[in-house]
Amino acid sequence: MSTPPSPSWSPRRGNCNPMSSLRQDAFTLDVLEVPQGSGSGFVWDKDGHVVTNYHVIRGASDLKVTLADQTTYDAKVVGFDQDKDVAVLRVNAPKDKLKPIPIGVSADLLVGQKVFAIGNPFGLDHTLTTGVISGLRREISSAATGRPIQDVIQTDAAINPGNSGGPLLDSSGNLIGINTAIYSPSGASSGVGFSIPVDTVGGIVDQLVKFGKVTRPVLGIKFAPDQSVEQLGVSGVLVLDAPANGPAGKAGLRPTKRDAYGRLILGDIITSVNGKKITNGSDLYRILDQCKVGDTVTVEVLRGDQKEKIPVILEAKPDET
Repeated sequence: MSTPPSPSWSPRRGNCNPMSSLRQDAFTLDVLEVPQGSGSGFVWDKDGHVVTNYHVIRGASDLKVTLADQTTYDAKVVGFDQDKDVAVLRVNAPKDKLKPIPIGVSADLLVGQKVFAIGNPFGLDHTLTTGVISGLRREISSAATGRPIQDVIQTDAAINPGNSGGPLLDSSGNLIGINTAIYSPSGASSGVGFSIPVDTVGGIVDQLVKFGKVTRPVLGIKFAPDQSVEQLGVSGVLVLDAPANGPAGKAGLRPTKRDAYGRLILGDIITSVNGKKITNGSDLYRILDQCKVGDTVTVEVLRGDQKEKIPVILEAKPDET
């Protein structure tokens, strides 16, 4: 077993917080810079691109990156993907100081495989913890949008506040995931941590580096919480809104509305897409993640007591601000 490499970026608490926010003093009206959190990350390439979680840098007005030799550089946001909680920063550091982590593969991981997590828990930079893969194909929600992230890696390697954005490595030191979340009633490690798999991260980072954004297809609908649909005794996704200028609206999907007397008229209930059964919002997201902008999908809906199949041309998700 080779020694896993230390991540090339791990911000510290104190004067090197990874982000801060601007706050106006109530009495003097002076604008103050307030340290706002700490996180981890790693160098992706020799061009100075640094990968971390989006929730680590969300709302930041100032970003600083501290490399392994404790040198600190100002960083700029190249792009981010709120849905998958991934962000790419860029630092103008000398190339000889940038040491990208070797990229591994997450598709062939096995439960019980040994892993290493490196990060900045509680401000203790370059901390290494070890464990095993406890589970695969888990699902968590994005901290920014609530959209589900599929195929997440579960590990018992200690992951604590400040580890977010740090690398999860295999026993050869290859990147297999980004440490993103923990399940913990107390806020500290409980032995249940989650990492976004590198196979998902790789495609996102490539798009962010090239275009500054991720182009993801959408149906263009707002849908009801899963519990609301279950109470109706049906299985599927209830369309609450389908704007006329969106893909679903153009295709004729019907939203939920009220009549002249204030009575609720249920909209279409999506039961399948391209023949794949839809029982909840996660199923819908999972299928859309496998599609591309411009694809035509066949959406089967329950309209009243009738089933209809409607072709919908998927469009790009509107730009995020």
